[in-house]
Amino acid sequence: MTVDFSKITEAPGLQVTQDQLDRIFHRYHFAKEFCKEKDVVEIACGSGIGLGYLSTFSTSVVAGDIDEKNIAVAGKQYSSNPKIKIQKTDAHELPYADNSCDVVLLYEAIYYLQNPEKFIKESWRILRNEGILIIGTVNREWNDFHPSPYTHKYFSSAELHGLLSEKFSDIKTFGAFETEQGFKATIFSLIKKAAVNLDLIPGSLKLRAYLKRIFIGKTFPLPDEIYEGIAEYQEPIQLNSSQRVTTFKILYAVGKK
Repeated sequence: MTVDFSKITEAPGLQVTQDQLDRIFHRYHFAKEFCKEKDVVEIACGSGIGLGYLSTFSTSVVAGDIDEKNIAVAGKQYSSNPKIKIQKTDAHELPYADNSCDVVLLYEAIYYLQNPEKFIKESWRILRNEGILIIGTVNREWNDFHPSPYTHKYFSSAELHGLLSEKFSDIKTFGAFETEQGFKATIFSLIKKAAVNLDLIPGSLKLRAYLKRIFIGKTFPLPDEIYEGIAEYQEPIQLNSSQRVTTFKILYAVGKK
């Protein structure tokens, strides 16, 4: 069965909350220090919302996605940017030469891969000596976590560390977006869990956006690209990867070759 990933992609015009925009910006700002004056590859780039931002401080950006519709959106957006190249790409078989890049990024996509171990090996193959792999993902140990459609496996901090350790020896994990506390957060959590248990949360991001307007409040259209200052940034917290982590919504794993 062919999966239409464009239905679950954060694409320009999608109605989002400030929290969603904060998370999108956070991914790419977190990568900034690793990508300065480097050759960067982003796998599962989706609509390419972060590619223009990456190109402002990197040497080059090569991006790929398995979905033709996503590739078309990203290709149109960056057709005049000579630093960005976009092509259809399967994360399990990267179409890049050995030792050809400095940084590989995979954001909010590890759980869609049937064989994430193969992606790790492929990333190792294309990275130059001392190259960096960065994986960003929702934390499955977060109390309000719920799975999206088409997914295979979600990871905890310890599991991410274990996944990268198959090829990488220098690995750090980080947590970002601490879980909210208080009465409002508790009520929303209970509503969300009830919706999950009753299978009421839709797979389409457009339908989810509609529900968010009802339960959370103000939403706005996602822009074509992110840029410096579009959202605030808080440094993520380095984690002890052997411990269970429930207080952060988002995890990053950074492996150095």
